[in-house]
Amino acid sequence: QVQVVESGGGLVQPGGSLRLSCAASESIFSIVFMAWYRQAPGAQRELVAIITQSNSTNYADSVKGRFTISRDNAPNTVYLQMNSLKSEDTAVYYCRLQHWVGGITYDYWGQGTQVTVSS
Repeated sequence: QVQVVESGGGLVQPGGSLRLSCAASESIFSIVFMAWYRQAPGAQRELVAIITQSNSTNYADSVKGRFTISRDNAPNTVYLQMNSLKSEDTAVYYCRLQHWVGGITYDYWGQGTQVTVSS
């Protein structure tokens, strides 16, 4: 069973930066995408950034120009560099990995890491 583990969350002041990491427990082939989601208290989980196998990226409008998603293939690791953080970025951030085997897609989610932006 593949496990996905996030790290790098914490408390940061408005305007500060954090770098989140997400690593899969084993090397995985045929990755479709890796992505970061977030969920604030009382809100639905939302997509923050996504990176595909071909390294195509996309971002939520609220984080464009401030967040950058990147990945390493070996091992399967994805990063989220978050700059110019705002209080509204406060949320639990989740990593998601999707890959396919034999025409079937599999989704794996991490446990989440808390990001709190506050003075």
